[in-house]
Amino acid sequence: MLMYIYDTYKRATELGTYMVENKSTVRATARHFGISKSTVHKDLTQRLKTQNPKLYKEVSKVLEMNKNERHIRGGMATRLKYKKEKC
Repeated sequence: MLMYIYDTYKRATELGTYMVENKSTVRATARHFGISKSTVHKDLTQRLKTQNPKLYKEVSKVLEMNKNERHIRGGMATRLKYKKEKC
């Protein structure tokens, strides 16, 4: 049980550090580490908050930035989809 707790702490810290350094999205971070986006989100929003508040603040800024930009990324994806269908 103790090993599991240490692993989740270590994982949450690694995920947060990666996300801040690369200004990455939750999906891109999950893809990079080979885990689900649900796990990434839970680690970053719940576990990291109690384990490393300083890193959590930085991660929160990146998550907020991603939230504010998601409509732009979604629009670009739709545009590319229809552009491919046209050809």
